[in-house]
Amino acid sequence: MSDAPKSAWEIALEKLNRQDKERGVDGPAALTPEQKEAIAEIRRRHQAGVAEGEILHRTNLGKAGDDPEALAKVEEEHRIDRRRLDDQRDREIAKVRAGSGRKPGKKK
Repeated sequence: MSDAPKSAWEIALEKLNRQDKERGVDGPAALTPEQKEAIAEIRRRHQAGVAEGEILHRTNLGKAGDDPEALAKVEEEHRIDRRRLDDQRDREIAKVRAGSGRKPGKKK
């Protein structure tokens, strides 16, 4: 260990780790290589879906023209789609982290 003074961030991190240990909360488990690959695949699919959504969004903006109501509707639909994609990604990653995820590329 170094004798250098600790930053406030390091002190706070140590305190939080100590509190977690006192409560019996374990740190995040190490991921297996398979889990890491599955999570990477989920993120790649998510990015592809986001890119596809952006293209569709731009197309819809062009179709909406200068109509404020149509533009607002297109923006809201885009926000909902993006939120849905993000939520789906987070659920899939949580499944993989919990150990119940499937291997990448395997569909039921």
